[in-house]
Amino acid sequence: MKAINYPRRKFLKKTTLASLATFVAPNLAFQSGLTEWKDRRNQDKLVFLFQGDSITDGNRGRNNDPNHIMGHGYAFSIASRAGARFPEKSLAFYNRGISGNTVADLKSRWQQDTLDIKLAILSILVGVNDTELALKQSDAQATEKYEHDYRTLLSQTKAQLPNCLIVLCEPFIAPIGRVKENWEKWQSEMKQKQEVVRRLSKEYSTVFVPLQKVFDEAATRATADYWVWDGIHPTVAGHELITQEWLQQVSKQLSFLKKV
Repeated sequence: MKAINYPRRKFLKKTTLASLATFVAPNLAFQSGLTEWKDRRNQDKLVFLFQGDSITDGNRGRNNDPNHIMGHGYAFSIASRAGARFPEKSLAFYNRGISGNTVADLKSRWQQDTLDIKLAILSILVGVNDTELALKQSDAQATEKYEHDYRTLLSQTKAQLPNCLIVLCEPFIAPIGRVKENWEKWQSEMKQKQEVVRRLSKEYSTVFVPLQKVFDEAATRATADYWVWDGIHPTVAGHELITQEWLQQVSKQLSFLKKV
């Protein structure tokens, strides 16, 4: 998938500046395991990180301007809702999504852009660029590589941040534009990536956010391009769908998010 032609995109891809948190991120000790997270009493001062490609990036800022730091998508919506609803919790939110990234790209920057943050909640959404690249290269080993690299990310995270709550978001597509033109191949390749994410979510005991079903069901209420304008990138309404499903699934472990 080509990156959206945002102003300064070439600069943004090369910059080593990281998106800063909306609040100062403290050093914390966290409870481990999904059951303990669910029963946890003290859920203050948690550090959230959103990782992925352009869907997560949302044309986020690369400096310390708090007006643009979370981008213009679901990561922004989640951070703004939770931050405004619970200011007393001193929650911190980071966005490290980069437009055009594949899981291999995440792997190459994982230490600096993820593990060094010492976060509490890690949310990952990646796979649509891997899908398009596999189709362009007719790569029969693409899904195997995707799983290997994704597994590496999760293993490294578990090793260095054993108490981190991980959220895996299912990559998704819609029959619009160039995706619709080659729909059967897109759908076949994407399903393989989706199966990998579901399998890894179970294996690594993560929260799973099922987004393909969300967008498929939404397409029965309005046309698909109302939610995903080009078959890949959500509209404002589409990002709201992600936000709602993310909060619903993650609130099963972080109960205070049910009030967001």
